[in-house]
Amino acid sequence: MKKPTLKQKVIRGFIYFLLICITINTLLPLYFVVIASFNPGNSLFSTKMFPETLTTKHYRDLFEKKDYAIWYMNTLKIALCSMVLTVILVIITSYTLSQFRFRGRKTGLMFMLVMTMFPGFMSMIAIYLLLLQVGLLDTHLGLILVYSGGNIAGFTWLVKGYFDGIPRSIPEAAKIDGAGNATVFTRIMLPISFPIITFVAVSSFIGPWMDYIFARLVLRTPSKKTLAIGLFEMVTGRQNTEFTMFAAGAILVALPVTILYMSLQKYLIQGLSECASKI
Repeated sequence: MKKPTLKQKVIRGFIYFLLICITINTLLPLYFVVIASFNPGNSLFSTKMFPETLTTKHYRDLFEKKDYAIWYMNTLKIALCSMVLTVILVIITSYTLSQFRFRGRKTGLMFMLVMTMFPGFMSMIAIYLLLLQVGLLDTHLGLILVYSGGNIAGFTWLVKGYFDGIPRSIPEAAKIDGAGNATVFTRIMLPISFPIITFVAVSSFIGPWMDYIFARLVLRTPSKKTLAIGLFEMVTGRQNTEFTMFAAGAILVALPVTILYMSLQKYLIQGLSECASKI
């Protein structure tokens, strides 16, 4: 085995140094937020790197003095329903566009491709007026439909590319054996596409879980607030200075997302890598 040259050692050392700097830059703000959530008082700043006293008072106050539990359940309901609806619509649409040929197919694909080029906030006025007309403004159902509708175009192209990469011989062999389209879809294509379905499910869950803009646009009633709205109102205005309670709430918001990513990391990477190679 060849020994690395001096130049290679310098390059490798620089890369390691750069990675360490990026890691510190990423983890240091997170560390300060975690410490602030256990820090007595309302200030995010501390004169010491490691505080002498820590408290869980801010976590208790979230549930005792605020409607944090209600916000949490509202957000969980909206995120889960949006995820389920998005996955169902995206899988059915992408499979149909990939495996079948019919009139208007190319037009539909081009329309969805064009839709992905426009940012979501461009449709805010239209969404507001539409929900107002159909009576879904200030409802969780209206917000679920907004999130699901916004996800369909981009995810459909992604999953369609995955289905396109599956060899045609697999579903054709099943049909020769007497399997119908429904059987091929549920028994063969869905298990094969599990990694990309996992990616779509996690991504469509994260969006509603962390979103503030559309939640603020649609929801008005205090009892229907989501986590993003409730936490934002903690630190806005002259009288709202509950920064440490905000930090505690932010940690609880990030916790399930972190667990979700860590537990499904294998499928997320597999889904993206296979999709990229198939496209």
